[in-house]
Amino acid sequence: MPLDFAAARNIANVLTEALPYIQKFTGCTIVVKYGGNAMTDEVLKNSFARDIVLVKLVGMNPVVVHGGGPQIGSLLTKLDIQSEFIDGIRVTDSKTMDVVEMVLGGLVNKEIVSLLNKNQGKAIGITGKDGNLIQAKKLLKKSATDSKMLDMGQVGSIEEINREVLDILKNSDFIPVIAPIGTDRHGNTYNINADTVAGEIAKVLGAEKLMLLTNIAGVMDKSGTVVTGLTTAQVDEMIADGTIYGGMLPKIECALDAVNNGVRSAHIIDGRVEHAVLLEIFTNTGVGTLISNSRTSTAE
Repeated sequence: MPLDFAAARNIANVLTEALPYIQKFTGCTIVVKYGGNAMTDEVLKNSFARDIVLVKLVGMNPVVVHGGGPQIGSLLTKLDIQSEFIDGIRVTDSKTMDVVEMVLGGLVNKEIVSLLNKNQGKAIGITGKDGNLIQAKKLLKKSATDSKMLDMGQVGSIEEINREVLDILKNSDFIPVIAPIGTDRHGNTYNINADTVAGEIAKVLGAEKLMLLTNIAGVMDKSGTVVTGLTTAQVDEMIADGTIYGGMLPKIECALDAVNNGVRSAHIIDGRVEHAVLLEIFTNTGVGTLISNSRTSTAE
Protein backbone atom coordinates (compact mmCIF):
# COMPACT_ATOMS: atom_id res chain seq x y z
CA MET A 1 0.00 0.00 0.00
CA PRO A 2 1.46 3.40 -0.96
CA LEU A 3 2.07 5.95 1.82
CA ASP A 4 -0.22 8.94 2.07
CA PHE A 5 1.28 12.42 2.05
CA ALA A 6 1.22 12.90 5.84
CA ALA A 7 2.95 9.58 6.52
CA ALA A 8 5.59 10.27 3.87
CA ARG A 9 6.26 13.71 5.33
CA ASN A 10 6.65 12.27 8.84
CA ILE A 11 9.14 9.70 7.56
CA ALA A 12 11.07 12.40 5.72
CA ASN A 13 11.26 14.52 8.88
CA VAL A 14 12.53 11.59 10.94
CA LEU A 15 15.15 10.65 8.36
CA THR A 16 16.31 14.27 8.09
CA GLU A 17 16.88 14.42 11.84
CA ALA A 18 18.63 11.04 11.87
CA LEU A 19 20.86 11.74 8.85
CA PRO A 20 23.79 13.30 10.77
CA TYR A 21 23.93 10.24 13.04
CA ILE A 22 23.67 7.85 10.09
CA GLN A 23 26.57 9.64 8.39
CA LYS A 24 28.59 9.66 11.59
CA PHE A 25 28.18 5.96 12.37
CA THR A 26 28.15 4.42 8.88
CA GLY A 27 30.63 1.54 8.85
CA CYS A 28 30.88 1.46 12.65
CA THR A 29 30.33 -1.63 14.77
CA ILE A 30 27.65 -1.60 17.47
CA VAL A 31 27.53 -4.50 19.92
CA VAL A 32 24.16 -4.96 21.62
CA LYS A 33 23.55 -7.17 24.65
CA TYR A 34 19.91 -8.25 24.34
CA GLY A 35 18.07 -9.34 27.48
CA GLY A 36 15.43 -8.48 30.06
CA ASN A 37 11.89 -7.44 29.18
CA ALA A 38 12.92 -6.73 25.60
CA MET A 39 13.31 -10.51 25.15
CA THR A 40 9.94 -11.54 26.58
CA ASP A 41 7.43 -8.83 25.63
CA GLU A 42 6.09 -9.37 22.09
CA VAL A 43 5.85 -5.66 21.25
CA LEU A 44 9.38 -5.01 22.51
CA LYS A 45 10.76 -8.07 20.72
CA ASN A 46 9.49 -6.83 17.39
CA SER A 47 10.61 -3.23 17.95
CA PHE A 48 14.09 -4.51 18.86
CA ALA A 49 14.24 -6.61 15.69
CA ARG A 50 13.18 -3.70 13.49
CA ASP A 51 15.78 -1.47 15.18
CA ILE A 52 18.62 -3.90 14.52
CA VAL A 53 17.56 -4.51 10.92
CA LEU A 54 17.37 -0.76 10.26
CA VAL A 55 20.78 -0.16 11.85
CA LYS A 56 22.25 -2.74 9.46
CA LEU A 57 20.33 -1.31 6.51
CA VAL A 58 21.77 2.21 6.95
CA GLY A 59 25.35 0.94 6.93
CA MET A 60 26.25 0.12 10.53
CA ASN A 61 27.42 -3.30 11.70
CA PRO A 62 25.29 -4.57 14.59
CA VAL A 63 26.39 -7.62 16.58
CA VAL A 64 23.81 -9.10 18.96
CA VAL A 65 24.80 -11.04 22.09
CA HIS A 66 21.89 -12.45 24.07
CA GLY A 67 21.13 -13.83 27.49
CA GLY A 68 18.30 -16.12 28.52
CA GLY A 69 18.29 -16.51 32.29
CA PRO A 70 14.48 -16.58 32.74
CA GLN A 71 14.08 -19.11 29.92
CA ILE A 72 16.79 -21.33 31.45
CA GLY A 73 15.16 -21.07 34.87
CA SER A 74 11.75 -21.98 33.47
CA LEU A 75 13.00 -25.15 31.76
CA LEU A 76 15.04 -26.20 34.79
CA THR A 77 11.89 -25.91 36.92
CA LYS A 78 9.91 -28.02 34.44
CA LEU A 79 12.65 -30.66 34.52
CA ASP A 80 12.77 -30.51 38.34
CA ILE A 81 16.43 -29.50 38.36
CA GLN A 82 17.26 -27.26 41.31
CA SER A 83 19.20 -24.04 40.77
CA GLU A 84 21.77 -22.58 43.15
CA PHE A 85 23.05 -19.02 42.84
CA ILE A 86 26.22 -17.58 44.35
CA ASP A 87 26.55 -13.78 44.10
CA GLY A 88 23.97 -13.79 41.31
CA ILE A 89 25.79 -16.48 39.28
CA ARG A 90 24.00 -19.74 38.53
CA VAL A 91 26.06 -22.74 39.65
CA THR A 92 26.17 -24.90 36.52
CA ASP A 93 26.59 -28.65 36.91
CA SER A 94 26.53 -31.00 33.91
CA LYS A 95 22.72 -31.38 33.88
CA THR A 96 22.24 -27.62 34.15
CA MET A 97 24.82 -27.05 31.40
CA ASP A 98 22.85 -29.33 29.08
CA VAL A 99 19.77 -27.16 29.66
CA VAL A 100 21.76 -23.92 29.29
CA GLU A 101 23.15 -25.07 25.95
CA MET A 102 19.75 -26.24 24.75
CA VAL A 103 18.05 -22.96 25.69
CA LEU A 104 20.75 -20.45 24.71
CA GLY A 105 22.23 -22.19 21.68
CA GLY A 106 18.92 -23.58 20.46
CA LEU A 107 15.62 -22.09 21.53
CA VAL A 108 16.54 -18.49 22.31
CA ASN A 109 19.21 -18.03 19.66
CA LYS A 110 17.06 -19.39 16.86
CA GLU A 111 14.04 -17.39 18.00
CA ILE A 112 16.06 -14.16 17.74
CA VAL A 113 17.41 -15.14 14.32
CA SER A 114 13.90 -15.92 13.13
CA LEU A 115 12.62 -12.62 14.51
CA LEU A 116 15.28 -10.62 12.67
CA ASN A 117 14.69 -12.54 9.45
CA LYS A 118 10.93 -12.03 9.74
CA ASN A 119 11.57 -8.29 9.93
CA GLN A 120 13.46 -8.30 6.61
CA GLY A 121 16.91 -8.81 8.09
CA LYS A 122 19.53 -11.46 7.33
CA ALA A 123 20.66 -12.98 10.61
CA ILE A 124 22.81 -15.96 11.46
CA GLY A 125 22.96 -17.55 14.91
CA ILE A 126 26.06 -19.03 16.49
CA THR A 127 27.38 -19.94 19.91
CA GLY A 128 30.87 -19.31 21.19
CA LYS A 129 31.64 -22.94 20.35
CA ASP A 130 31.29 -22.34 16.61
CA GLY A 131 34.67 -21.74 14.99
CA ASN A 132 36.16 -21.61 18.50
CA LEU A 133 34.73 -18.11 18.73
CA ILE A 134 34.91 -17.95 22.54
CA GLN A 135 37.81 -19.76 24.17
CA ALA A 136 37.05 -20.05 27.86
CA LYS A 137 38.30 -21.45 31.12
CA LYS A 138 36.66 -22.40 34.38
CA LEU A 139 35.66 -19.36 36.44
CA LEU A 140 37.44 -19.23 39.78
CA LYS A 141 35.58 -17.24 42.39
CA LYS A 142 36.56 -16.44 45.95
CA SER A 143 34.07 -16.82 48.75
CA ALA A 144 32.78 -13.53 50.18
CA THR A 145 33.22 -14.87 53.73
CA ASP A 146 36.63 -16.56 53.55
CA SER A 147 39.52 -17.15 51.20
CA LYS A 148 38.23 -20.46 49.83
CA MET A 149 37.68 -20.85 46.09
CA LEU A 150 34.10 -21.69 45.18
CA ASP A 151 33.23 -24.37 42.66
CA MET A 152 30.74 -22.79 40.23
CA GLY A 153 30.66 -25.87 38.01
CA GLN A 154 30.69 -25.17 34.27
CA VAL A 155 30.67 -21.39 34.60
CA GLY A 156 33.41 -19.85 32.52
CA SER A 157 35.48 -16.75 32.04
CA ILE A 158 36.85 -15.64 28.67
CA GLU A 159 40.44 -16.36 27.65
CA GLU A 160 40.26 -15.25 24.02
CA ILE A 161 37.82 -14.16 21.31
CA ASN A 162 38.49 -15.44 17.78
CA ARG A 163 38.24 -12.22 15.78
CA GLU A 164 38.48 -14.00 12.42
CA VAL A 165 34.99 -15.46 12.89
CA LEU A 166 33.56 -12.08 13.86
CA ASP A 167 35.17 -10.29 10.92
CA ILE A 168 33.77 -12.78 8.42
CA LEU A 169 30.25 -12.20 9.73
CA LYS A 170 30.59 -8.46 10.36
CA ASN A 171 31.80 -7.79 6.83
CA SER A 172 28.94 -9.74 5.26
CA ASP A 173 25.25 -8.94 4.87
CA PHE A 174 24.47 -11.05 7.92
CA ILE A 175 23.71 -9.89 11.45
CA PRO A 176 25.55 -12.15 13.94
CA VAL A 177 23.45 -13.38 16.89
CA ILE A 178 25.74 -14.89 19.53
CA ALA A 179 24.89 -17.18 22.45
CA PRO A 180 27.31 -16.79 25.39
CA ILE A 181 28.67 -20.33 25.52
CA GLY A 182 32.37 -21.13 25.23
CA THR A 183 34.77 -24.07 25.25
CA ASP A 184 38.26 -24.73 26.53
CA ARG A 185 41.09 -26.53 24.73
CA HIS A 186 39.84 -29.86 26.08
CA GLY A 187 36.35 -29.40 24.65
CA ASN A 188 34.64 -28.61 27.95
CA THR A 189 31.61 -26.34 27.60
CA TYR A 190 31.05 -23.24 29.77
CA ASN A 191 28.18 -20.92 30.53
CA ILE A 192 29.44 -17.31 30.40
CA ASN A 193 27.78 -14.07 31.49
CA ALA A 194 26.24 -12.40 28.42
CA ASP A 195 27.26 -8.87 29.48
CA THR A 196 30.85 -10.06 29.76
CA VAL A 197 30.75 -11.67 26.32
CA ALA A 198 29.26 -8.53 24.76
CA GLY A 199 31.93 -6.36 26.40
CA GLU A 200 34.80 -8.59 25.26
CA ILE A 201 33.49 -8.76 21.69
CA ALA A 202 33.11 -4.97 21.63
CA LYS A 203 36.72 -4.59 22.77
CA VAL A 204 38.11 -7.05 20.22
CA LEU A 205 36.22 -5.32 17.38
CA GLY A 206 37.04 -1.80 18.57
CA ALA A 207 33.31 -1.08 18.53
CA GLU A 208 31.88 2.40 18.34
CA LYS A 209 29.25 1.49 20.92
CA LEU A 210 28.49 -1.21 23.47
CA MET A 211 24.78 -1.18 24.33
CA LEU A 212 23.47 -3.12 27.35
CA LEU A 213 19.67 -3.43 27.43
CA THR A 214 18.33 -3.54 30.98
CA ASN A 215 15.06 -3.43 32.91
CA ILE A 216 15.81 -0.06 34.49
CA ALA A 217 15.88 3.48 33.14
CA GLY A 218 19.66 3.81 33.44
CA VAL A 219 22.24 4.86 36.03
CA MET A 220 20.66 7.06 38.67
CA ASP A 221 22.12 9.69 40.98
CA LYS A 222 21.36 9.87 44.70
CA SER A 223 18.07 11.68 44.03
CA GLY A 224 16.87 8.90 41.72
CA THR A 225 17.31 10.92 38.52
CA VAL A 226 18.72 9.12 35.49
CA VAL A 227 22.13 10.49 34.52
CA THR A 228 22.32 10.55 30.73
CA GLY A 229 26.04 11.19 30.22
CA LEU A 230 29.00 10.17 32.40
CA THR A 231 32.76 9.99 32.10
CA THR A 232 34.67 7.05 33.53
CA ALA A 233 35.99 9.33 36.29
CA GLN A 234 32.44 10.29 37.28
CA VAL A 235 31.40 6.63 37.34
CA ASP A 236 34.35 5.81 39.61
CA GLU A 237 33.22 8.56 41.98
CA MET A 238 29.64 7.24 42.03
CA ILE A 239 30.90 3.76 42.88
CA ALA A 240 33.17 5.10 45.61
CA ASP A 241 30.43 7.11 47.32
CA GLY A 242 27.88 4.27 47.10
CA THR A 243 25.59 5.85 44.52
CA ILE A 244 26.14 2.86 42.23
CA TYR A 245 25.91 -0.45 44.07
CA GLY A 246 24.41 -3.94 44.07
CA GLY A 247 23.08 -5.44 40.85
CA MET A 248 24.10 -2.42 38.76
CA LEU A 249 27.80 -2.89 39.54
CA PRO A 250 28.50 -5.81 37.16
CA LYS A 251 27.00 -3.90 34.20
CA ILE A 252 28.88 -0.75 35.14
CA GLU A 253 32.14 -2.68 35.46
CA CYS A 254 31.52 -4.22 32.04
CA ALA A 255 30.88 -0.77 30.56
CA LEU A 256 33.98 0.74 32.20
CA ASP A 257 36.19 -2.11 31.03
CA ALA A 258 34.94 -1.62 27.48
CA VAL A 259 35.49 2.13 27.25
CA ASN A 260 38.87 1.81 28.97
CA ASN A 261 39.93 -0.65 26.29
CA GLY A 262 39.09 0.97 22.98
CA VAL A 263 35.28 1.07 22.79
CA ARG A 264 34.23 4.66 22.17
CA SER A 265 31.14 4.63 24.38
CA ALA A 266 29.00 2.27 26.43
CA HIS A 267 25.28 2.68 26.94
CA ILE A 268 23.10 1.22 29.68
CA ILE A 269 19.64 1.63 28.19
CA ASP A 270 16.04 0.92 29.12
CA GLY A 271 14.98 -2.11 27.14
CA ARG A 272 11.38 -1.61 28.30
CA VAL A 273 11.05 1.33 25.91
CA GLU A 274 9.98 0.62 22.34
CA HIS A 275 12.76 1.24 19.81
CA ALA A 276 15.26 1.85 22.60
CA VAL A 277 18.22 1.06 20.32
CA LEU A 278 17.23 3.63 17.68
CA LEU A 279 16.41 6.26 20.29
CA GLU A 280 19.82 5.84 21.90
CA ILE A 281 21.70 6.07 18.59
CA PHE A 282 19.69 8.73 16.77
CA THR A 283 18.70 11.21 19.50
CA ASN A 284 20.65 13.51 21.78
CA THR A 285 18.98 12.40 25.02
CA GLY A 286 18.56 8.69 24.36
CA VAL A 287 16.82 6.33 26.79
CA GLY A 288 19.52 5.56 29.30
CA THR A 289 23.06 6.38 30.39
CA LEU A 290 26.03 6.92 28.11
CA ILE A 291 29.52 6.32 29.53
CA SER A 292 32.55 7.66 27.68
CA ASN A 293 36.25 7.69 28.37
CA SER A 294 36.71 11.45 27.99
CA ARG A 295 37.19 14.42 30.26
CA THR A 296 33.74 15.76 29.52
CA SER A 297 30.60 13.61 29.19
CA THR A 298 28.68 13.61 25.92
CA ALA A 299 25.27 12.40 24.81
CA GLU A 300 25.09 10.98 21.31
